[in-house]
Amino acid sequence: MLFTVNWLNKIFPNVKGEVTDKKIDSILTDSRKKAKDSLFIPIVGENFDSHEFINQAYENGAIATLWEKGRKEPEGLPESFLVFYVDDTIKALQFLANAYRHEINPTVIGITGSNGKTTTKDIVASIAKEQYKTHFTNGNLNNELGLPFTILSMPRETEVLVLEMGMSSFGEIELLSNIAKPDYAVITNIGESHIEYLGSREGIAKAKLEIITGLSNTGKLIIDGDESLLNHVHQQDNVVKVGFSSKNDFVISNVEILHHKTTFTGSDGEDYTVSLLGSHHAKNSGYGIIIGKLLGIPKEKVKKALETLQLTGMRFELLKGRNDVSLINDAYNASPTSMMAAVEVVKQMDGFETKVVVLGDIYELGDQSKKLHANVANVINEQISVLYTVGNDSKAISDAVKGKFPNMTVKHIENKEDVPNELQDYLNNQTLILFKGSRGMELETVIRQLQ
Repeated sequence: MLFTVNWLNKIFPNVKGEVTDKKIDSILTDSRKKAKDSLFIPIVGENFDSHEFINQAYENGAIATLWEKGRKEPEGLPESFLVFYVDDTIKALQFLANAYRHEINPTVIGITGSNGKTTTKDIVASIAKEQYKTHFTNGNLNNELGLPFTILSMPRETEVLVLEMGMSSFGEIELLSNIAKPDYAVITNIGESHIEYLGSREGIAKAKLEIITGLSNTGKLIIDGDESLLNHVHQQDNVVKVGFSSKNDFVISNVEILHHKTTFTGSDGEDYTVSLLGSHHAKNSGYGIIIGKLLGIPKEKVKKALETLQLTGMRFELLKGRNDVSLINDAYNASPTSMMAAVEVVKQMDGFETKVVVLGDIYELGDQSKKLHANVANVINEQISVLYTVGNDSKAISDAVKGKFPNMTVKHIENKEDVPNELQDYLNNQTLILFKGSRGMELETVIRQLQ
C-alpha cells in the first residue's frame, strides 16, 4: 500500500464518490498497464490527452483518478470509482509526490550534474542499501514527471530515497528540488550538456545550483571541488568539496585504472576499489563515500558497495563480441566532457594491441556544436589506433585528428549502418572498441551486430 483514499482526500478535497479507507497500491500514468488498486493520473501533452483513456485505466485496475476540471466527465464507470478534481494533473502529480515524500519522510539525496549523475545515483544507492531500506531512480526517470513518479513508487518502509535530477533549461532543477526537498544534494560536475538552451557553462552551473532551492536548512551540498565555476560556494558552511586538488575536503589520490576496476586513496586514509573504469569514477565514488559518512554507514560497508556495484545499463559496460573482441558500451548518452573522459580511460587500459574509438554526434550543443566536437580531438593521440566518427557534427573530431596525426587511421561515416562492416578487421581478442555518442545516435544497435 502507498496510501489510503482517505489520505488522498486530504490532499485533494474536491472529490466525486464515497471516500473510504480503501488502499491505493500504485500510481498509473499509462492506461495500458495493469495495476490493481491504482490511482490513474492522466497526463496532458502537446499531442495527446490521457483523459481519453480513463475506461482502459479502470479495466486495468484503477479505482480512482485525478481529473482536470473542465474536462468532459468520465462515463461508463461504476459509482465506486473516485474522481478527484484538480486544476492541472501534472502539477497535481508533483504536489502529491511532495506530500507523499513528507508522509514517508525518508532521508532524501538529490543528485544532478552534466555528467555522471546516473552513475553517482547508482553508487549512492548501492552504499545506502548496505544499511538502509533504499529506493532510487529507476533508469532515467529524472524530469518533472519521472521524479514525482519515482517518489510515488517508494514503499512506505523506505528509509533513504536517492533521486536523480535532470534538466535542459533554467527552473527545472529548482522545481525538482522543491518537490523532493533533499536532505543532501550532489552536483557531480559542470559540463556542456544542454548548452544550446543555457548559453554557456556559467549558465549550466547556475542551473545546477538550483538544487539548493529545496535543500533542508541543515542539509549538505556535495560538489566537484575541482570545478572553478563552483568556487563562489566553497566558503559556505554546508558545502563539502570532493576532487583531486589538495584544497578539497575529500581529496582523491593514487588513482590506478586496472582491467576491470579503479583503485584510489581517499584523504580519510582509506584505500578504495570501485568496479568501474576511470578517474572520473573515483570522483563519483568520492561523492558516495561522503554520503555514506553522513548516513553513518561503516567504511567497510561502503567499500563493499563500491566493489560490487551494479550500474544502470550502457554506461561503460565492458562486453565480449565476436571472436572475443572487447567492446565498451558507453552509448547511453554523451557530452564533450564525458566523451573525452571515456577516451582517456581507453588510453589507460592495458592488454590490447589495438584500440578503436567510435564516436557519434553529441546533441544539444547549439551553434557551438562543431567547436565543442573539435575539442574532443584534444585527448586523442597515438595511444588510439583507429578513430571512426559517425553522423554529422562529429566529423569535426575526425577532421581535427587528421590534422594532428596524419598517419593514424581516421574515417568519418555518415550512416551508422555502415559501421559494422568497417570494424570487421578488428574483431579479435587483441582489440578494444569504444562506442560513445548521444542517446539519439543509438550506437548500441551497432554493438548488438558485433556480438
